Amino acid sequence: PIAYAPAPVAYAAPAVAKVAVAEPIAHPRYAFKYGVHDAHTGDVKSQAEERDGDVVRGEYSLLQPDGTTRTVHYTADSHNGFNAVVSISGHAAHPVTPVKVAAPVVQQVAVQAVHAAPQYAVQTVHQAPQYAVQTVHQAPAVLSLGHGGLGLGHGGLGGISLGGLGEYGGHY
Repeated sequence: PIAYAPAPVAYAAPAVAKVAVAEPIAHPRYAFKYGVHDAHTGDVKSQAEERDGDVVRGEYSLLQPDGTTRTVHYTADSHNGFNAVVSISGHAAHPVTPVKVAAPVVQQVAVQAVHAAPQYAVQTVHQAPQYAVQTVHQAPAVLSLGHGGLGLGHGGLGGISLGGLGEYGGHY
């Protein structure tokens, strides 16, 4: 018998050429203007700006706290960059308000002791116990001034602690 096998089929996606299509760019152009005049807060300002292509022109102004008006005229383009001219108009007024200082109030108050501080008598209730120490093995002798009478110090069973001194207790 003759063996039959189908021939392999190679598939390739059709070649697509990518073409860059430039999107049309609209010529940038705008203009706006606004202003605020709030008598309650004293906020007074305005701005106006216009753009035609890459050239921007505008101005803004505001009422400063001293009563003068600051106005800024500006232009910006790709050749000269950003340029601003600042001008101040009006007369600065700094109101002088008299400062009132209240005289200090001095009141004399009689001081009366409600009760005297309590007096305490210190009395020894019992004598700290005395212990006899027997040396089991030779260890360095450590004199420890600690709290609580004769006791075992850090030197092992052979250490001696003399108490009565020391605020925190234990062996030092």
